[in-house]
Amino acid sequence: MEAVTNFNIENPAKYECLEIAMWSEIPAVKVLSYQILNTLKNEAFAKDLLDILYIEDELKDLANLPTNDITKTFDSNGSILKQGDSVTLIKDLEVKGAGFTAKRGTLVKNIMLTNNPEQVEGKINGTRIVLLSKFLKKV
Repeated sequence: MEAVTNFNIENPAKYECLEIAMWSEIPAVKVLSYQILNTLKNEAFAKDLLDILYIEDELKDLANLPTNDITKTFDSNGSILKQGDSVTLIKDLEVKGAGFTAKRGTLVKNIMLTNNPEQVEGKINGTRIVLLSKFLKKV
């Protein structure tokens, strides 16, 4: 995935083949072509190709979304956590401001993912709290 989102622009000439690829009927190819050309827009060939490229508004909006928003949340074992998963705590955690300690082995059901891939929200003892994913294990 990193190769798709981090373009190597040290040798822009290798992207001149986009002159053909950008006309593909496959939406993903159009989006990727637009993203690469837009990254190289200071190059003459890329500017010319962007001027003639036809891309639907929906695809252009998709291509302009920030790619760093696509993140995954992992538990302490490297398993991917998803919205609604159940997890257990792998160590005792003092819950600041709530006056209790969440004990190791506590089951947290129906977690909610946050914008930060290192944190999830869950309910323990009736209190909704933010938990660090490094202290969780997927059930």
